[in-house]
This record gives sequence, C-alpha cells and structure tokens, in this order.
Amino acid sequence: MFAELGPQAVALLCVAALAAGFVDAIAGGGGLITVPALLAAGVDPVSAIATNKVQGSVGTASATWTFWRAGRIDLQAIKLALVMALVGAVAGALAVMVVDTRWLMLLLPIMLVAIALYFLLGPKIGEQDQHARLSALGYGLVAGGIGFYDGFFGPGAGSFYTLSLVTLLGMGLVRATAHTKVLNLTSNLVSVVVLGLGGHVLWALGGAMAVGQFVGGRLGSRAAMRWGPRLIRPLLVVISLAMTAKLLADPANPLREMIARALY
Repeated sequence: MFAELGPQAVALLCVAALAAGFVDAIAGGGGLITVPALLAAGVDPVSAIATNKVQGSVGTASATWTFWRAGRIDLQAIKLALVMALVGAVAGALAVMVVDTRWLMLLLPIMLVAIALYFLLGPKIGEQDQHARLSALGYGLVAGGIGFYDGFFGPGAGSFYTLSLVTLLGMGLVRATAHTKVLNLTSNLVSVVVLGLGGHVLWALGGAMAVGQFVGGRLGSRAAMRWGPRLIRPLLVVISLAMTAKLLADPANPLREMIARALY
C-alpha cells in the first residue's frame, strides 16, 4: 500500500499528520484530520482507523513526554482511570473489527456540539483545580467508556477526556490537557496492538506519518503550556465545531439524513 500511494500522497499525509499532532496535543480531534486524509488516499476504513492510531500514538507520546518533563503529570491521580481506559480500549478495538461504526456518526456530532457549548458558555476554567465530583472508581468507569470509544473509532476522544477531567475530577484546564495525553496514549497503544494483531495496520505508512505527528505533538504541547486556557479553551470550541461540520458534511451521515427529513 505504501508503494502504491506514491511519494506525493505520502508527503501530503505526513503534513496532515503534523497538523493533527499539533491540534491533538492541545485540544484533541487530530484524527478527524488524518482519518479522512487516509480514506481519501484510498485506505479502507478499518485500516485507516488502525493506521491512524499508529502515528496518533507517537504524537500523543511526544506530547505526554513534554508535559511529563515539565512536571505537569501525576500518574497516581489517574492510576485507576488508566487501567479502565486500557480495558475499554481493548474491547473497543475488538468491536471495530466486527461491528458497523455508522451508528457513531449519529451520536458523535451531538456530543461534540455539547463539548463546544460547555467550553464556550460554561463557567470560566483556569489553571486552578476545583472540587472533584466523582470518586476515583466513578471516574474510572467514565475513562473506560471513553477508552472504548477511542479503541472503536477515536477522533474526538482527547476532547472527551479533557472535558471529563475538568468537569468530573475538577482539574484545571492545563492539568487536564496534560493528563488527557496519558489516558489517550494508553487507549491508543492498546488499540494499535489489538488492530495490529488483526492485520489491519499499514505499518510503513503509519511510521512515515508518525514523524509529522511527533513534531506536531511537541509544538502543540509547548504551545498549550505557554498560553494555557487562553489557547486551549477557544481551540477546544473550534475543533469540536469543526469536527461536527466535517461529520455532517458526509451525505451518508445518519444525523444529516434525519435533519434533512425534518426540514423537508
């Protein structure tokens, strides 16, 4: 497949991966840059999702390392959530190989609009932590659900992790963004292993795109730490709405079909 695409197509996919890595490190959602790019290049849907997780894991690892070196990550605070995200991701990656993902296209735009509205209209979120609304076990179940989604499909999972860490664990926005990378990395790596064993990963293409994702992840995480909520909050809104528009632009999206029927 790598040789069939040609150098120009591979180069464009690497540029898309760099942009995705930058966006992913700050607000999540980079998969809705790279997955459509892979599909447009002629990669089948399951292989596109699987290959996207290869370079996505590298970009997220890059961002995680940058936050870790800056002392922004406390693994003790999310240790149970990490285990649950891992279990959820295994289940999701197994499910994507046998289940039609079309139903997700109905729910995903609604969830993304809700995230955008929360960060746009909700209470101002700074760098200070607030009171947690869930216990470690309660949040672990939430992380497991997001991990399942990440293993099953993926794009937008970073936004869901960030929103849940802010609203349910009371983390400040920069701290939530840092811990999102750890959770996202866990569910991504597990998905890569499961889908790789299933023979769905295009390793050479994923490796080439990983270079761009790595660079983008480093740049994005540094930008997030430098500008904090002033950058993260508006970008979360923009990315969530952009992902919604991208999903609804597909004529086959069931939510788009429902809206069209209601209007006409």
